[in-house]
Amino acid sequence: MASATAKQASKTAPKTSAAGAGAAGVNGGPPIMPLASPLMGKKKKPFLGMPAPLGYVPGLGRGATGFTTRSDIGPARDANDPVDDRHAPPGKRTVGDQMKKNQDDDDEDLNDTNYDEFNGYAGSLFSSGPYEKDDEEADAIYAALDKRMDERRKERRELREKEEIEKYRMERPKIQQQFSDLKRKLAEVSEEEWLSIPEVGDARNKRQRNPRYEKLTPVPDSFFSKHLQTGENHTTVDPLQGLGGLNTPYPGSMTPGLMTPGTGELDMRKIGQARNTLMDMRLSQVSDSVSGQTVVDPKGYLTDLNSMIPTHGGDISDIKKARLLLKSVRETNPHHPPAWIASARLEEVTGKLQVARNLIMKGTEMCPKSEDVWLEAARLQPGDTAKAVVAQAVRHLPQSVRIYIRAAELETDVRAKKRVLRKALENVSKSVRLWKTAVELEEPEDARIMLSRAVECCPTSVELWLALARLETYENARRVLNKARENIPTDRHIWITAAKLEEANGNTQMVDKIIDRAITSLHANGVEINREQWIQDAEECDKAGSVATCQAVIRAVIGIGIEEEDRKHTWMEDAESCVAHGALECARAIYAHALQVFPSKKSVWLRAAYFEKNNGTRESLEALLQRAVAHCPKAEVLWLMGAKSKWLAEDVPAARSILALAFQANPNSEEIWLAAVKLESENNEYERARRLLAKARSSAPTARVFMKSVKLEWVLGNIEAAQELCTEALKHYEDFPKLWMMRGQIEEQCENMDKAREAYNQGLKKCPHSVALWLLLSHLEERVGQLTRARAILEKARLKNPQSPELWLESVRLEFRAGLKNIANTLMAKALQECPSSGILWAEAVFLEARPQRKTKSVDALKKCEHDPHVLLAVAKLFWSERKITKAREWFLKTVKIEPDLGDAWALFYKFELQHGTEEQQEEVRKRCENAEPRHGELWCAESKHVLNWQKKTGEILALVASKIKNTF
Repeated sequence: MASATAKQASKTAPKTSAAGAGAAGVNGGPPIMPLASPLMGKKKKPFLGMPAPLGYVPGLGRGATGFTTRSDIGPARDANDPVDDRHAPPGKRTVGDQMKKNQDDDDEDLNDTNYDEFNGYAGSLFSSGPYEKDDEEADAIYAALDKRMDERRKERRELREKEEIEKYRMERPKIQQQFSDLKRKLAEVSEEEWLSIPEVGDARNKRQRNPRYEKLTPVPDSFFSKHLQTGENHTTVDPLQGLGGLNTPYPGSMTPGLMTPGTGELDMRKIGQARNTLMDMRLSQVSDSVSGQTVVDPKGYLTDLNSMIPTHGGDISDIKKARLLLKSVRETNPHHPPAWIASARLEEVTGKLQVARNLIMKGTEMCPKSEDVWLEAARLQPGDTAKAVVAQAVRHLPQSVRIYIRAAELETDVRAKKRVLRKALENVSKSVRLWKTAVELEEPEDARIMLSRAVECCPTSVELWLALARLETYENARRVLNKARENIPTDRHIWITAAKLEEANGNTQMVDKIIDRAITSLHANGVEINREQWIQDAEECDKAGSVATCQAVIRAVIGIGIEEEDRKHTWMEDAESCVAHGALECARAIYAHALQVFPSKKSVWLRAAYFEKNNGTRESLEALLQRAVAHCPKAEVLWLMGAKSKWLAEDVPAARSILALAFQANPNSEEIWLAAVKLESENNEYERARRLLAKARSSAPTARVFMKSVKLEWVLGNIEAAQELCTEALKHYEDFPKLWMMRGQIEEQCENMDKAREAYNQGLKKCPHSVALWLLLSHLEERVGQLTRARAILEKARLKNPQSPELWLESVRLEFRAGLKNIANTLMAKALQECPSSGILWAEAVFLEARPQRKTKSVDALKKCEHDPHVLLAVAKLFWSERKITKAREWFLKTVKIEPDLGDAWALFYKFELQHGTEEQQEEVRKRCENAEPRHGELWCAESKHVLNWQKKTGEILALVASKIKNTF
């Protein structure tokens, strides 16, 4: 009914009003007024008179569709309208659900859970808006800013991320890392061991578990010949027929070159051809070899035949292609020598030697002026034929040096060689190579005659002039070299040879003049003086024994091309380079020149002194030191080196006189006072040492002087005097930790543990950052059985001195000695976190692990501390424990080379050689240790600083420490 009413209303609406309303809606202006009607006085609805919107169904919005009946003119909605499923379950609705879903897709998720304080919402709030050009420019600017800010903090961020990852991996290692050592050991498992590993149970039946191998029967050749005789055209065998004989792996059977092109089937005719070809190649090679051998070795024949078979797919077909290409090149350009040479070498490689010879001889006909073709022909031909070929080549190329050299090589008799070369020199007299080859075959007298002719023919050859000068007498050699200088004024070797000649004949005063004249002459002829080349020449003179020439060259060129401010640095580098090359005289000359230029530089004198100490004699060192102290009297170390040299030579009076002179130059010098005390005490002059120390305490009182005074009384057994001196010293130097240590150790030696504890505690109040004091107090408490107190002391010490590897190491060892290995491992993990690059901690961590995990730990230690001597020493001990003697020796050598001052490394190395080395190796280690004079190391200091060992030499302490080492690792 509603629909009928609506239709009637729409029919009564005048057309003009509808048009007017439409115009109003479109143009946006005032609506056109309709004609007069009875309804003009009432307020008209705004939608009346307007056309219905698209898809409008009257009454549908208020649910009037339910009132339609079959008697009506039809349903109110159109057949194409969406179905109204408002009363369906939520999942089954169509219209509302679809609209809501589309709306959800369009709208962004602005829920609080999707909001981030820094980034905002997950998506863009303005993604629904248009993306214009200014938006693109803004995004580009922001991207550039982000990139710039990212680059500024990139290194710092990456380093922080790397440290965090390493820390995380250390706390939570991967399962892969935990089993890495086992996986490394898989490389050592042999095939037999691998196969002997029991398999998991097999649930298959017996036939499946033990399959019988397939039996393959090779097909005889008669089978193929029969089918070929019957006229059948099929020359291939279908692999599906089950004839497995063709799969038998005889050499060359499955070569891809034997396949029929375009198919994967075997061409049997080509197999037969290939077999015959290979046999023919082998037989022709044996019968026509270059050396003339015609005997076939029956044992090695099959092996050699297999080696002739192409080893990779496609060789035969590739050879055919190469042969065709080279044939085309020869026919296109027959006068191209490389084509003939390549063709001959291809046939030589395939074994067709006679074909190669024929080809190359054809090449000599086509290219008679090609030197390479003739040489290739001579190489391929056998002996006598090769001579004939070379003779023919000489007729075509009479000026070819290489052909003459080849002709001489083909001759077996020396006389024939000389005859050939002399004939060659008649035709090519300007060839230096021919002259050198000919001279090498002659006797010295004949060689001298030939060289005199050679330098006339080749006056620009330095080698020939120098060779002639070597063979001549002194006077004649001088004339020869003068002529050489006239002919070749730009070569430095002639001048250097002249200087060496004068030196060899005793005219050393002429050497400097010759070298100076050489520099002047070369400058005048426009030759640039290359300093590095001249120094290399000087090194060669040094190795040849021409010391004066070497020194003269160094003096002449050492200052060329160097800025004034760079001289000292550059000269020191040159001296070190010469020492590395073994040219000691060159280095000595450089040092001498540097000392002349810088006579007051202490560093140069020290380097020269150390050079003489390591590479010179005692006399040269003492002479140098005498000059050094004359120029640098305030350099205490030079005085001390001179005194020590005299003392080592057991010349005590001379050492005393040097120290007396040092006192005059450096009054009240602590180092010289202590050196004098050591000299007297080492020579058992204890009273003189006491007087010196007393005088030093009055004139130059220092903490070290007091400490040496206490130490002298202590080692001599005067405990009371030592304690009195220690008390007096602590009044003046209470912040010197070594005095507190000595006081506590003296009390410990007297079994006064309470007084020792009190001394250590007082010392720690004054010196809380002295790690050695904390360790001594901890050892004291542990010795008296107070393990808990020792642990507490070490924890307090770690708080006072964070990141101290020594304290962490002692804490770990304390727990380990107490039998608490788990706690020791935990402490070690914490220690490595706090001190990740500490070598002593990593070295201890290696041997805290069980034996299977030690190698993995050592790899980690080397990654963290690649050049730390303690880690290298731990690796050497690890190889020693595994009985890998050679590797252990290599790592010991590496350790003592990196840190020669580490006494523990020398002691362990010596112990190792005592067990596994020869007497020569043991003696070498001992001598090297004595030269190094190590002063540090836990085991070393425990013995070297013991009061009973105070007079022992380095070698004695080395043997003592080695005897105390037990192979418990």
